[in-house]
Amino acid sequence: MAAIVEPAPAKINLALHVRRRRADGYHEIESLFAFLADGDVLTVEEADRDGLAITGPFADALGGEGTNLVATARDAFAAAFGAPPPLAVTLDKRLPVASGIGGGSADAAAMLRVLARRRDIGLDDPKLIACAARIGADVPVCLLGRTAFGAGIGGDLRPVDSVAGVAVLLVNPNVAVSTAAAYAGWDGGDRGPLATGEPIAAARAGRNDLEPAALRLAPQIGSVLDMLAAVPGVTLARMSGSGATCFALFDTAAARSAAAAAIRAARPDWWLLESTLA
Repeated sequence: MAAIVEPAPAKINLALHVRRRRADGYHEIESLFAFLADGDVLTVEEADRDGLAITGPFADALGGEGTNLVATARDAFAAAFGAPPPLAVTLDKRLPVASGIGGGSADAAAMLRVLARRRDIGLDDPKLIACAARIGADVPVCLLGRTAFGAGIGGDLRPVDSVAGVAVLLVNPNVAVSTAAAYAGWDGGDRGPLATGEPIAAARAGRNDLEPAALRLAPQIGSVLDMLAAVPGVTLARMSGSGATCFALFDTAAARSAAAAAIRAARPDWWLLESTLA
């Protein structure tokens, strides 16, 4: 088998409404998911034995193979469909860890896509989607990989109009935020549903209900949001997921690049990614 190079694009929550906490501990949400043109990258090839190597700027932030969601996805696929041949996997970890942009979930979904294609299994196969859901709440939408409205615990998905081509800037103050801690800090108030209709308009009318809890865990998020909201050309600035990564959408790529240059100059210690929505 020739080596397969599979992208694992970053995911952002254009809006995230938390509606209630369920008896099983999960939270019912409504979210508008979108994906970037950039993210982590998997390279997969047949080998004498299974292996996972992690490279890239955020490799040191990840645990070993036994705790990595790529290995979890490989094992979950084997349990559902039968073991694949031994595979050597290299994960180029370009996205920060525990940052609200679905890095680990995107990596797991990329592994599932590779394994499914090798078996001629459709990405809409119910067994594959169930496999993704068992790995994590964001893995099904990362498997789908397109703009979608999500409900339930995130796996009840409805594709919506594409937002491809919109200029976006991600900024993380190099702080990790625990998803569990952010949800635990949610105040329990249901502030209403997410709007339907054109995705960007629905996002601008929405909110991120985890933002107050994340700000208490990582006050630096407030500085990021203030800086993003103040740059010229921004049409929406918000925290993604449980943080600490924030995003800004721009009316032009030039405005995005100018904002990135200004923020890099002011805060060289922050992580930035210039991209577009896919």
